[in-house]
Amino acid sequence: MPSIPLHPPARDDTNTLHNPLPGLLQTPSGLAIIELQGTLHFPTGEGDDDDMTRDGKRQKLSHIPVGKLVFPLHDSTAPDDKAWMKRVYLYVGRNQRMTGEVKTLAKPLAVMRRREVEGEAGTTEEQGEELEIVEVVQHKIVFASRPEPVGTMEGATEDPE
Repeated sequence: MPSIPLHPPARDDTNTLHNPLPGLLQTPSGLAIIELQGTLHFPTGEGDDDDMTRDGKRQKLSHIPVGKLVFPLHDSTAPDDKAWMKRVYLYVGRNQRMTGEVKTLAKPLAVMRRREVEGEAGTTEEQGEELEIVEVVQHKIVFASRPEPVGTMEGATEDPE
């Protein structure tokens, strides 16, 4: 049976908020996954010529920002306070706000990526692959209700209640 070496995450304490994977969500406690009930409607970037072929079909996926994730109850001066988990807002576009909460996963998930292995001469080896654990995801953000209409995102950091 073939095996692939797996390396633990490389800890860099100087920059703990740097996220090499833009597709994942960053919470005050690390990375999280998102659970939605329904469909998100956001701009598709169809005006981008780089993403279109001559017949108008999609050629490749582009990076499209979905929205802004806000933790209104987060207090950076109290790192042990879990109140930030009770309410999370996801502002989608300018007109929708989804309210959710952070749940702890029963079984954490590991996010892995390929690790480039340098040979003796400083070149990248292509013979074997190695994997590196980027982060262990311990939380998910659950949005179980329908989106609410809002005016603008300018008041996104304020809590109306």
